Amino acid sequence: MRQRRAPVGPDPFLAPAADLAVMLAVPADDVQLLAALRAASARFRGQVRHPVSLVTDDTTVLDGSGRALLQLPAAPVVAIHSVRVDGVTLEGVRVRRQAGLLLHPGGCWDEWSEVEVRWDHGHAPVPADVAEAVIDQARTIYRTDPAIQQITTGTESVSFAATAAVGITEQWRAAVEAHRLNRGDDA
Repeated sequence: MRQRRAPVGPDPFLAPAADLAVMLAVPADDVQLLAALRAASARFRGQVRHPVSLVTDDTTVLDGSGRALLQLPAAPVVAIHSVRVDGVTLEGVRVRRQAGLLLHPGGCWDEWSEVEVRWDHGHAPVPADVAEAVIDQARTIYRTDPAIQQITTGTESVSFAATAAVGITEQWRAAVEAHRLNRGDDA
């Protein structure tokens, strides 16, 4: 898959900075807050394998699948503006919007074809379960001090790594599972 032009979007954040600011009792433009929210949003996008938030006028170039269905790299599909196969516009393509699948109107996508799709995809607004999980993760990232590796008080000592300190919650796991694409390569 190759992107031909930069799509409009996505917003760098999957949750409102103001919501996180209230929880942390800091201003919404706090640099550390924004960095934590950006990191949590990027982590979520990486785990679900698509931008989640609305992207408009995106152009994606895929190789044919050799099957009747062609998996797009994001969902839900908001609009398909055009589908071109080896430079020729293909009419009558059907779409399964929530799954991000294209059905070839005349049989199958030739696996030696280049399929160019101009489309809009993603959520506007971002689903509440995603925003809540991202805010929770950002709050944890915000409160984790990457410089601290060991704390000693009297005779007790605790050591930890910053990467281990930011795990996942059940809420995060459920949101990722609900919005993740391309589950077939998990084996």
